[in-house]
Amino acid sequence: MASLVPCPNCGRRPKEEFTIKGAVLKRPAAGADASEWFDYVYLRDNPHGAYEEYWHHTSGCRRWLVLTRDTVTHEVAACRDAADGSRLEERT
Repeated sequence: MASLVPCPNCGRRPKEEFTIKGAVLKRPAAGADASEWFDYVYLRDNPHGAYEEYWHHTSGCRRWLVLTRDTVTHEVAACRDAADGSRLEERT
C-alpha cells in the first residue's frame, strides 16, 4: 500500500508526488561568523522520532510544505504549508 501525504492544498496524495528537500533548521543571522554557517550547511543531527522537513509537492500544487515525520516509522504526523510561519504543535 502506498504511503499518502496529507497535503493541505490537494488532500491525501502519494508520497511519490513529493520531493524531500531537507530539515527545517533555523538559519544563522546575516552577520554570523563562518563557523556558524559551516555548522548550518554541513552538520546535521540524526534524530529518532518526530522531525520537521521541507517537502515540495512537485507533481501537485507545487507548494513548499513542512512535514513532521517520524524518522523511525516514517509516519507523517502533520503537514502544513511552509508559507504559514506558525510552528506545529507536537501530537500527543
